[in-house]
Amino acid sequence: MTALSEVVAACDPSVAAHAAPDPGAGRFDPGEHGEVRAFVLEAVYEGYLLHYETPRAFGGLDDDLRLLAGDALYALGLARLAEDGDLEAVTELSDLISLCAWAHAEGHPERAEDLWAASARALSPAGGPGAAESVAGDLAPQR
Repeated sequence: MTALSEVVAACDPSVAAHAAPDPGAGRFDPGEHGEVRAFVLEAVYEGYLLHYETPRAFGGLDDDLRLLAGDALYALGLARLAEDGDLEAVTELSDLISLCAWAHAEGHPERAEDLWAASARALSPAGGPGAAESVAGDLAPQR
């Protein structure tokens, strides 16, 4: 079973009712990120896709249900990290979610892929600057 298939299986039944029969391999490799982080990255990425692009694992949702399902997947992923005590990853993915929303709201949706790549790298054993660090002084909103 792939991490993306595990996400679909863990969804609330109201969301799972809209799942594709075979969501595919997913984007994040458990061998690279570990099983928990791969699951979480898939859940949060699918939530992002439900909000802004074309989801891989779900279909037939109206706009309101897409937003709610995306929020549910964000929560599913972050809750799994919190249960695992991985506060570093909770922080990284919280930054990623808010920066992707900000990028779309400010008319820079093309930057989302860079943010995703930075977070995936930061959460891998190789590590590196995460989403917030990758856009510091460039795209990030002033705090």
